[in-house]
Amino acid sequence: MSAPFRFPKFFVTNPSPCPYLPGKVERKVFTELNGRNASELNEALGRIGFRRSQSVAYRPSCVDCSACVSVRVVASEFSPNATQRKIIRRHADLEVSACKPWTTEEQYALLRTYLASRHPGGGMAEMDEHDFADMVEQTPVQSYVVEYREPSVGGRPGKLVGACLSDQQGDGLSMIYSFYDVGEGARKGLGTYIILDHIVRASRAMLPYVYLGYWVEGSDRMAYKAAFRPMERLGRDGWRRMDAPEPELVVDRPLPTRTPRRILVDA
Repeated sequence: MSAPFRFPKFFVTNPSPCPYLPGKVERKVFTELNGRNASELNEALGRIGFRRSQSVAYRPSCVDCSACVSVRVVASEFSPNATQRKIIRRHADLEVSACKPWTTEEQYALLRTYLASRHPGGGMAEMDEHDFADMVEQTPVQSYVVEYREPSVGGRPGKLVGACLSDQQGDGLSMIYSFYDVGEGARKGLGTYIILDHIVRASRAMLPYVYLGYWVEGSDRMAYKAAFRPMERLGRDGWRRMDAPEPELVVDRPLPTRTPRRILVDA
């Protein structure tokens, strides 16, 4: 006889400055993912707007703001626009492989240069190799590191120019964190290409969605996500197409406060 499912305990973090909207304060609700039901719990929480960071599932739970909106691309209906088709052609020579969630020095070096250029003051800027290994390898669910490389030469792997930590769920792919070459002479549009590749992968696997995390209207850092249509956003009455109106606000009830070990969020 199987053990009964145990409802998880939820906690909230202490308020801290919002990384997306100046002058705002953020707070997160979270729970730990452990035990043999961790994968099922992660998928269930993912459908109601939670994201995974190592063995923690979290989502925003801010007192006076609801700007962070969970979004997902409808992979089965997606058709790239002219700009996206150009990016696909530009990077068609890249060699792509889905690897087990183990870190390498090459991945870490690429992450460091990416963070230094794109997010020098962000919460991940001080990540060391152990932090990176924890982010990738401490996963209770089916995860991959999808690598993007220049064409191989003489049987040797080409230069690593992009990578994405991704979870495979029953209804889609969840892009946890992507990083790529942004140095001088780097390929243009790599970040967009990584998303496009995940949409193709989901569609081929008959998975309906690609989860892109949170979108914040008015945040330049999040603006790129709105380019992948059709897209659904999670509202108070469930998932709706991006342009559909929202119903009236429902206020969350208070939850106990607790500080987690660390939550590494996507950019």
